[in-house]
Amino acid sequence: MPFNSLAPQLSRLGPGLVLSIAATGLAFTIHGVFPAVPAMTLAVGLGLLSANIPGTAVLTAGRARPGLDFAGKHLMRAGIVLLGLKVSIGDVLGLGWLSLLLIAAVVLVSFAGTYGLARVLRLPGEAALLIATGFSICGASAIGAIAAVRRIKHQDTVLPVALVTLCGTLAIGVLPLLMQPLKLNPEQFGAWTGASVHDVGQVVATAQTAGTSALAIAVVVKLTRVVLLAPVAAAAGVHQRFVHVKKRTNGGDDPAGGSDGRFPPIVPLFVVGFLAMMALRSLGWAPQAGLEIAAAVQDILLATALFGLGSAVRVRTLIHTGGRAVLVALGSWLLIASLGLGAAWIMIR
Repeated sequence: MPFNSLAPQLSRLGPGLVLSIAATGLAFTIHGVFPAVPAMTLAVGLGLLSANIPGTAVLTAGRARPGLDFAGKHLMRAGIVLLGLKVSIGDVLGLGWLSLLLIAAVVLVSFAGTYGLARVLRLPGEAALLIATGFSICGASAIGAIAAVRRIKHQDTVLPVALVTLCGTLAIGVLPLLMQPLKLNPEQFGAWTGASVHDVGQVVATAQTAGTSALAIAVVVKLTRVVLLAPVAAAAGVHQRFVHVKKRTNGGDDPAGGSDGRFPPIVPLFVVGFLAMMALRSLGWAPQAGLEIAAAVQDILLATALFGLGSAVRVRTLIHTGGRAVLVALGSWLLIASLGLGAAWIMIR
């Protein structure tokens, strides 16, 4: 890109990107002091604060907004690609077929239950889809992937991301308190955490309270749910293409289609990148040092993206327009926690 074209872009995106990077640095610093609080949660929290404190609200809504939106959309996708390097098919298959079927059932039932609840409470179809996907699979990453496939506007992902992140944070505090009353051993608690908590970082923060054995199984169970992101994204893409073709055939308006008449992709390029990275990890072609660097970069990208998304949430607007969505989120959180607990009891006796 010529410099005379690049300079205006840097001028437009620079303030928001600098703010996002600075906030991400602060989030990781606080996480270093208080390791129990995930950096991703802190990033969203800082974004929420920046959007609702008078001194910074003007900046996040004005000059910094283009860069913040860029971070929330494009850096999120880059983070999803690198997320694939955390998934090894060998580790997933090592759980056994019964466990794999149970995890898939938890994802499918929680997705269907959340979507159904959202529609009963009359949330718009795309909001219902995003909340159901985020809560049942892998939080903000899944929301970003499905939004791309369905060509959902970036601003429409803000509320679902905020809800899934805040409910995942709730799990960090609540689930460890229930371990003893429910008489769970560390392995059962780890399986429960991996099957029911949304974001990978939140799973780690929750499971590590029960020790290394709980953490080990929690991460594998969680990453098994992450694997389902690709087929769910493909299914959403197939459905979107079917709707696209039907509208074109009937001569109706197709807001999801491009102005150039092209079909929407079945699987977006960054999900293909996720699958490629997963294959690289599974085949053992990624050196350990590279995996560690990629994991650090992925955390930074996702935290920066989550700050950008959080900075678009106005609490006043959330109170007035998001009440039903909050009820759906809490209902979904209870549903997947219950399903995950049942699956954990069956998987590990």
